[in-house]
Amino acid sequence: MASVNPLLSPSSLPYALPDYAAIEPEHYLPAFDEAFRQHRAEVERIASETAPPTFENTLVALERAGETLDRVSRTFFTVSSADATPAIQAIEEELAPLLSAHGDAIRLDERLYARVSALHEVRETLGLDAESFRLLTRTHRELTLAGAGLSPDDKRRLVEINTRLSTLTTTFEKHLLSDTNELAVHVSDERELAGLAAGERSAAARAAEQRGLDGWLITLPLFTGHPWLASIAGRSLRERIMSASRARGGRGGDNDNGATVREIVRLRAERAALLGFATHAAAVTADQTAGSPEAVAALLRRLAEPASRNAAAEKAARAQVAGITDFAAHDWAYATEQVRAAQLDIDTAELRPWFEAERVLRDGVFAAATALYGITFGERLDLVAYHPGARVFEVFEEDGAGLGLYILDLYTRDTKRGGAWMNSIVTPSDLRRSAPVVVNNLNVSDPGEGQPTLLTLDEVTTLFHEFGHALHGLFAHTRYPHFAGTAVFRDFVEFPSQVNEMWMLAPGVVENYARHIETDEPLPPDVIERLNASGTFDQGFATSEYLAAAWLDLAWHSLSVDDASAEIDVLEFERRALEDIGLTEPAVPPRYSTTYFAHIFSGGYSAGYYSYIWSEVLDADTVEWFGENGGLDRAAGERFRRRLLGVGGAKDPLEAYRDFRGRDAAIDPLLRRRGLHA
Repeated sequence: MASVNPLLSPSSLPYALPDYAAIEPEHYLPAFDEAFRQHRAEVERIASETAPPTFENTLVALERAGETLDRVSRTFFTVSSADATPAIQAIEEELAPLLSAHGDAIRLDERLYARVSALHEVRETLGLDAESFRLLTRTHRELTLAGAGLSPDDKRRLVEINTRLSTLTTTFEKHLLSDTNELAVHVSDERELAGLAAGERSAAARAAEQRGLDGWLITLPLFTGHPWLASIAGRSLRERIMSASRARGGRGGDNDNGATVREIVRLRAERAALLGFATHAAAVTADQTAGSPEAVAALLRRLAEPASRNAAAEKAARAQVAGITDFAAHDWAYATEQVRAAQLDIDTAELRPWFEAERVLRDGVFAAATALYGITFGERLDLVAYHPGARVFEVFEEDGAGLGLYILDLYTRDTKRGGAWMNSIVTPSDLRRSAPVVVNNLNVSDPGEGQPTLLTLDEVTTLFHEFGHALHGLFAHTRYPHFAGTAVFRDFVEFPSQVNEMWMLAPGVVENYARHIETDEPLPPDVIERLNASGTFDQGFATSEYLAAAWLDLAWHSLSVDDASAEIDVLEFERRALEDIGLTEPAVPPRYSTTYFAHIFSGGYSAGYYSYIWSEVLDADTVEWFGENGGLDRAAGERFRRRLLGVGGAKDPLEAYRDFRGRDAAIDPLLRRRGLHA
């Protein structure tokens, strides 16, 4: 008798957590096949319905459809991003075009589009409540932008493009993961590790051991730099790390991403033209809060000149302190710590004993959420996640009622993609009677069994940031699955996570978790004060490297079909783009360069990387609001939860912001925060 596929029936575990202990790689493709079949049958019943379209028999029916596919997809893609073994990678490659074809078959169904369009034409007469009205208008707009109104010939070409793009973006990610692993920096002489703490050396030794190597192995994060560049005393090793990082995906060979990028850009431009847009950036921003690439470009240009000016002043100060005449990108982080120590009397490397990971999590991240929102957390050792390193916590409301599950996957490994992210395995909606299961992934080096995990200041910030996404996913409980969790505009989704960073050094939070690993002494108040006062420190660099990446994204995706069809030299394109916006300082490279820019070529941020700074306008304004309304205050937290986090995508995000703030966001708080006033 064939074994039962655990993916094809709702999980019996709490909160419908997938039964990962029972799921094997060979279960996925058969589960997807069946989920596709079910979803096609459900949509066929809707599209072929002979009764006139109603909100219930069309929109609500669409929301009910595809539940099995949604469950299987979320289960699989959680694994493919965090534990991409060769077996999982092979499945993802085979699956990518199948998913694309399935999605297109539904989105481009002219019968379905006709039913939705008929309702959309009379939407004002249907007497719908606000969330239902938004569901109708959003569904119609999304189908239109997907190409549902195109001619049959154009639809055929659109399907071909989408299928090919699904393969290319998967290829980009596979190349990047392979090249990142291959370019990890091997160190055989421990003297080269001078400056690294014992925990960092232990993590490097453990990474080498896992590869069967002697010595130490420095694995690479997703972004251009490396956290350890701030500590490594030897300039030659710093240069090796930076060179390896910047070479990813662009050094020829099997893992080169140049040709992949060019084809992605060309096909995205062609697809945009089919849909009636001049460029891919125009197509993307038309359905975001920004509205147009011109609006995005205007903001980026406004910030670039003062950011570049500040970075130049920072470089001069760092070069002088470091005594380096040929000051380069690999020197910046190390020299920055010297300047920080001189100007602010802060050595961030020496702060790590105060940032033990478990205490940061429980007495920092969790405690701040309890103070603001009343929620509490209990670890569920009886529940198994998708990897032994991922931990499961149950989240409870203030009255003790269960809210959902939070999974933390802290440590780096060769099968995990770089960076840090949040995703939802289950989204909360009334229609499906579902509760949230959310995941945070980071890439912290594992010091090994028995050794404490001491975080850098940046890693503490990242944990608070990603947990802000998790809170959004936990709180945004809507009627329709369409709007549940973090299903908001891309240039709004970073806002809640950025706001949550403010609690890292807030009174009532930092004193609880920032305690020395050996003495339990709290981080001295004067150090906390200096950290808080250093808000604009190194912001010329931070803003410039971010803006450079955002501009590269916009430049690639602002190409017309003709321009994108030309033979493009990737490095020359980058040089000209950065020259255009005035961000040409070699010591401040883009946070991501083209061939390892996973956000835009294998993630969901194409023509949308600007969203971090766009969202930060709202974030900085909100931080000032909390300061005016009690800071870490239960009532303030409740207002933020109910009026912003909790509405998900069921309300226009800027309308939700006005409801919360009482007005539109002002840009001045952002300019003050980043030191960008003239």
